[in-house]
Amino acid sequence: MDLKKYISCVAMAATMFSSCGNFDEINSNPDASTQVTPSLLASGLLLNIMSQGSNKYFVYDEMLVKQLAWGEGMEDYQYNVFGRSSFDYTTLTNTIKMVEAAQAVGDNVAAYDALAHFVKAWKIFYMSMEMGDVPYEEALQGEIGLVKPRYNTQKEVMMFVLQDLDKAYELFSAAKDFEGDDFMGGKIERWKKVTRAFELKVLMNLSKKETDADLDIKNRFARIVSEGDLMSSNDDNLAIKYADKANTIYPFNNVNTKHAVYAMLSSTLIDRMKQTEDIRMFYYAKPSKAKIDEGLQESDWDAYIGTDPSDPYEQVISVYAKNLYSALNARYVDYVPGEPVIRVGYAEQNFILAEAAVRGWINGDASLYYKKAIKAHLDFIASCTPDEVTYHHGHPLTAEAIASFVELPAIQLTGDKESDLNRILTQKYLASFMQNTYDVYYDYRRTGLPELPINVETNRNTVKDKMPVRWMYPKSESDYNGDNLNAALQQQFGGVDDVNALMWILK
Repeated sequence: MDLKKYISCVAMAATMFSSCGNFDEINSNPDASTQVTPSLLASGLLLNIMSQGSNKYFVYDEMLVKQLAWGEGMEDYQYNVFGRSSFDYTTLTNTIKMVEAAQAVGDNVAAYDALAHFVKAWKIFYMSMEMGDVPYEEALQGEIGLVKPRYNTQKEVMMFVLQDLDKAYELFSAAKDFEGDDFMGGKIERWKKVTRAFELKVLMNLSKKETDADLDIKNRFARIVSEGDLMSSNDDNLAIKYADKANTIYPFNNVNTKHAVYAMLSSTLIDRMKQTEDIRMFYYAKPSKAKIDEGLQESDWDAYIGTDPSDPYEQVISVYAKNLYSALNARYVDYVPGEPVIRVGYAEQNFILAEAAVRGWINGDASLYYKKAIKAHLDFIASCTPDEVTYHHGHPLTAEAIASFVELPAIQLTGDKESDLNRILTQKYLASFMQNTYDVYYDYRRTGLPELPINVETNRNTVKDKMPVRWMYPKSESDYNGDNLNAALQQQFGGVDDVNALMWILK
């Protein structure tokens, strides 16, 4: 997508490597010969799938899923305008180069081959989730002259993704720890868990196809769970950790952006959290300045005001000008390390397991998985935030507070399938704040849960009572691979690149 949190930051060739991102630059002697190693290529590939945008790019997904409104100007995502996505063939090609480099030096080939399968599956899965049919089988053949790849159907793509993840797990299981991984320390046991957790995520995104015999989703899911090697704590998270030093500061900190002052927490978040006295609200938000000026304390629930992101923009601007809104908590904008941004996580894994149990895919206790997910997220916030009033406004996430919230009657599962799915996906949505909320957009697109505000008077989508369901293909495809693109559009959407047309995964 044009405005996306995970932006491409890596450009590599056979004899040189450079990168941009939030980590220290790799320097080399310009007078010395440079050989691309598998570890160097692995570093670039991991940075590519982990990197976050800065400035407003960092919170576009929060605008998309109505967790934030914006006080600077009218933003497309807040009012449901989707543009074009992009293809990243360079990253895919470099997975091949990494394996070739490992083979050339005989260096832990299984580990780098496993990582290559994982990265390929990751990149093409999200490309397909954004647009629909995409090239898969022919996507990596540009260097042998096939520069106009044929598109695979989305069903074929998802089957290839699952095959690649199974292969990645098999290879990781036969490998040893590897170099070039600044996120998981190259630990094979951790990567096995990440691979399994990500595969469960892929399968859950296929929930509308649970009866498809070729995909065999329910049996695949149950097999992975029964085999084990799942995440067991927040220590297993695949995450970017930031720090108080140059090039590693949290992307939305005031040191890195001047846009943080325009963020307004939404009523979608604030009102839901007030309903269950969810003290994460005090970690997400600042009290409204107008309410503090009236005499309320920062510990008062009524001092926090959510803004409806679907309101007319003139009304949003008026609320912003009067300080009748809650801004981002200081831990996002002033506390330099911020919090780690999780790409595959323990809490998310347990929300997925809870949903699977409710759907009857596994025999586990949905309530137990659900409570583990909520507790994991509360523990994550507490462990990543200094115990200071500035950050919790008098409502610290103590062990007692966490235990009490997890058992709160208002959030418990009831045994009713639809009600339980709503509660699971609502808590997953709340836990996604300032994380990778494109994934909860895909949940919303798949299930309609949780309900998000849509105002037919302000919605800029052509279908006034709905959000768009996909991004358009990149213009480069129509320019350079038009015949294959047009065939894919004809097969899927009657020839029209329509943001409101249902892709196969949603039918």
